[in-house]
Amino acid sequence: MTIDVPQEILDALTDVDMPRLPAEPAPSDVVRLAGIEAPIYRAGCVVVGSGAAGLRAAVEMKRRGDDVVIVSQSAWGGTSACSGSDKQTLHTANTADQGDNYKAMARAIRSGGAMDEDTAYVEAVGSSRMMASLQFLGLPLPQDPLGGTLRYQTDHDEVGRATSCGPRTSRLMVKVLAEEAIRLGVPFYNQTTAVKILTKGDGADRHVVGMVAMRASDRTEENPLGIALFVSGVIVLAAGGPGELYRDSVYPNGCFGSLGLALEAGVELVNLTESQFGIGTRREGFPWNLSGTYVQAIPHIYSLDTEGAEHHFLAEYYRSTQELASNVFRKGYQWPFHATRMLDFGSSLVDLAISSETAAGRRVFMDFNRNPLSVPGDLPFSLERLDEDVRNYLGKAGADQDMPIDRLKHMNPLAIELYRRYKIDIAEEPLEFAVNNQHMNGGIMVDTWGRSSLGGCYSVGEAAGTHGVTRPGGAALNAGQVFGTRAAEHISASGRAKRSAAEGIADIAEAGIVDLLTVLRTESPLTVKSIRSQVQARMSEKAGIICNQEGVGRALIEARELNAEIHANGIAYGRAAEAVRGVQWRHMALASEAVLGALDFFIRNGGGSRGARAICDVEGESLPLASSGPLQDYRFRKEREAHREEQIVVRIDGDEIRLSTRPNRALDESAKSFFERDWPAWLTGRIYDLGADK
Repeated sequence: MTIDVPQEILDALTDVDMPRLPAEPAPSDVVRLAGIEAPIYRAGCVVVGSGAAGLRAAVEMKRRGDDVVIVSQSAWGGTSACSGSDKQTLHTANTADQGDNYKAMARAIRSGGAMDEDTAYVEAVGSSRMMASLQFLGLPLPQDPLGGTLRYQTDHDEVGRATSCGPRTSRLMVKVLAEEAIRLGVPFYNQTTAVKILTKGDGADRHVVGMVAMRASDRTEENPLGIALFVSGVIVLAAGGPGELYRDSVYPNGCFGSLGLALEAGVELVNLTESQFGIGTRREGFPWNLSGTYVQAIPHIYSLDTEGAEHHFLAEYYRSTQELASNVFRKGYQWPFHATRMLDFGSSLVDLAISSETAAGRRVFMDFNRNPLSVPGDLPFSLERLDEDVRNYLGKAGADQDMPIDRLKHMNPLAIELYRRYKIDIAEEPLEFAVNNQHMNGGIMVDTWGRSSLGGCYSVGEAAGTHGVTRPGGAALNAGQVFGTRAAEHISASGRAKRSAAEGIADIAEAGIVDLLTVLRTESPLTVKSIRSQVQARMSEKAGIICNQEGVGRALIEARELNAEIHANGIAYGRAAEAVRGVQWRHMALASEAVLGALDFFIRNGGGSRGARAICDVEGESLPLASSGPLQDYRFRKEREAHREEQIVVRIDGDEIRLSTRPNRALDESAKSFFERDWPAWLTGRIYDLGADK
C-alpha cells in the first residue's frame, strides 16, 4: 500500500530555510602592517567553517563559557548545507530492536583498515549522545510507534545502523545547530576566508597565535584586498574537504577545504590516498549523490554518443538481465566504488562501465520511465527475476509497481521533489550523471580529542583524517558531531579559550601578510583559471577510480612543477575577489601534490587496490570479467594486508613534501572501566591529557 505524503510535509523536508545571521561584531582595533590598515579581531577560539561539525564545536564551547567565533567563506554554502543523497544518512548506534554493541560498531567502522581503533570506538560510543542531542535541538529523525528510530542498511553496513530525515538530513543538522549557535550568541564572520595560520615557537613548542583572513566587508582604499587579522591561541579547522580538487565532482562549487592551509602551516596530514567516488549528478547542474532509492528503483541506464545514438552499455558487462538489474539496485547500499566489487560481476562494474563511457565522450543517463532493457539473448526485465536479496528488499518495501518512477515515488517521494526544486523533473525526463569524487576520507591527522600536530590547532568534520579506507554511509556526519563535541570539551578543559586572546603578534602577522602578498602578483602568467584546469584535469584523469604507477608518477611530477611555478611567479588577479581565489588555488595546488605524493608513495611501496581506487598493473592478481570476456586493461593489484594496519603521514619540510607511515593506534577491547577507580580522572580533568599539549 502506498501512503501519499502531503505536499506541505515534502516541502518542509526539502526546502529548508536557514536562519539569518546576526550582525558581526566590530574589530577591536586597526593596525598598520605591511603597508595596509588591517582590522584586528580577537577571540579565545576561532572555528573555521560553518558546517555541521564546526557549528557543533562552537555550540559546545559556548555552552561551556568559552569565547568562540565562527568564520565562514560562505555561511550555509558548504557540503553540510548543500550536499546529500536520496535519503541522506546519519550512521549511529542502533537504538531499535535489540540495541547495539559499541565495540562491534567500532569494528564495523574501521573494517576497511588504515583507521585508528580508538577513533572508531570514540565515534561508536559517542553516536548515541550525538543523535539524542540533535533530536533535542529539533532534528526530525523518524521513529516507530514505540520510540525506536527507524533504520535501514547503507554502504559498508551489514547491521542496519542508518537513519535519515530525507535528502536534506545534513542541511537540517546545520539548521538546528545554527539556530542554537545564534541563540547562544556565537559571533559569525561571513564572507571571511582563512588564508594563513600564524604560529610561534619551534619544534614541539610551536603553537597557533592567530590567523590571517580575507574579508569582503573589510576592503578599503587602505586595505584593497580586505586582509584581516584574527588573534587567537586556538583554531578549529572545520572547513570540509577539498571539493575543488577534481573536475568530476559532486561537491558544491567553491569548496576548497583547509588541507593546503594546514600543510602550509606545517600540520601533518594522513590517509590522503583514501577518498570516495560514486555516481551522482555533476556540479554544472545540481550536484547530488545517486545512492539509495534512486538506483533501488532500478531505472534504465544508457548512454548517448555524439550522434545522439543510444547505447545499452551495461549489457556489455553483465551476463543476464537479472544480474544487471540486481547490481544496479545494489548501488543503493554499495554506492562508493570499491575495486573488489568489480570482481565476480559485482556492483562496481557499474561504476567502471559508466566511467568508461564518459571517458569515450558519451553522456550517461538514467531513465525512471523505463525498466532496464534486457541483455541481448536473455529474458526481459521482471521484478520476479531478481537476486534474492534484491527481491526481498523490494518486497518488504512494497515496491512492486511496474515502472521505476512509481517504485521511487512509493519508496521515497522526496527524492523526486528534490530535483524538481532545481527545475529537473525526473518523472518526465532522463537524468544525466557520472562517476564523481564525493568525499575525502583522509585529512588532518588528529588524536581522540581532535588535536592536530600543531599546538592549539584542532580539526573536525571532513577536514580531519579520521576515516580509514572505507566507512559506513553516514559515518562522516556522525564523526563530525562526535569530534566537534570532543574538541570543544578538550579546549574548554584547557581553559585557553575562556577569554579573548590579548597577545601582541604584530611581527608574526606582518611576516604572514608579506608572504601572502608575494603570492598575488598582477603580472603573473599564472591565472586562477589556468591553475584550476590543470589541477582538476590531472586529478580526475590520473587519480580517479582507475590508476596506475606510471600515470600517478607523471602526474606528481607535473604537480611539483606547477607548485614551483607558483612559488616563482605567483598568481595573477584582477578584482579583489580573484585574489581570494588565487590564494585558495595556491592551497589547492599544494593539496593536489600532497595527494599525488601519498598515492605515488603507496603504489611504489606495493600498494594495492581498495576503497577509493583500482591500482591497475599488467601483473596484477585480480582480473575483472565482463560478459564480453576478461577486462585486461583493468587487471589490478590486490591490497596488501600489512597496509591495512598503517597510515601514510604527509607533512611539508621546507619546500618539500615528506612521506612516512605510522601504525594504526590500537584499542584494548579487554580493558574495562571501574567507577570508583576511574571517576577521579574525570573529576580532575586527567582524561583530557592536558600535559601532552604543546
